[in-house]
Amino acid sequence: MLYADFEKRLDLFTLKVHIDAESGIFSLFGASGAGKSMTLKCIAGIEKPDRGIIRLGDKVLFDSEKHIDLTPQKRHVGYLFQEYALFPDMTVAGNIKAGLHHLPRRERQAKAAELMERFRISPLADKRPATLSGGEKQRVALARIFASEPEVLLLDEPFSSLDTFLKWELIPYFKETLQSFAGCSIMVSHNIDEIISLCDTVSVIQNGVAEPAVGIDDFQAMIKAKYPSVYLRNS
Repeated sequence: MLYADFEKRLDLFTLKVHIDAESGIFSLFGASGAGKSMTLKCIAGIEKPDRGIIRLGDKVLFDSEKHIDLTPQKRHVGYLFQEYALFPDMTVAGNIKAGLHHLPRRERQAKAAELMERFRISPLADKRPATLSGGEKQRVALARIFASEPEVLLLDEPFSSLDTFLKWELIPYFKETLQSFAGCSIMVSHNIDEIISLCDTVSVIQNGVAEPAVGIDDFQAMIKAKYPSVYLRNS
């Protein structure tokens, strides 16, 4: 379970976040600049909140009062960046092995092969990121994240770099992958259809303030009632 209750001062507003997510797929929905990506960066340890607490199960990742601020490497968080952030000079196999540094060297090859099979990218093992399609890059990035055995997945607009046709081809596989993950996943998106297709609960974030999370049915009703222009634009 991920619990996050923190604030961070930004140029235009103060980001105020409250997340209490167990297993399943939790989403932050909002426009660009609302504070979605910054929320993920604070959870991952890339950015530091001004006050508050972030806890993953019984492990405290950040606590401003107790002066606890674990490094990203110690948080066991898997972060899928918008552009996937693959190492360009490494092969697909090399990228995945980079996530296996916690294993003895002699075990990495077998584990990398297992992950490539799981994510259906074994034929790409010797290719480099520049030669891959957007969907292939996404699967490689997911395999590398799973290699590090994270306790929570953070997904920053995971379909933003894909064309519409490819996105809808990949969503069923992406959902299957997330549902097989034992921990919780947090996805940020400004696309209503993506959220409805993938997520279990949603928190709308506006100008840095995250509203209480609701289920998908309540989310659709809320969007239609409170933000009809957004609903019509995305439906």
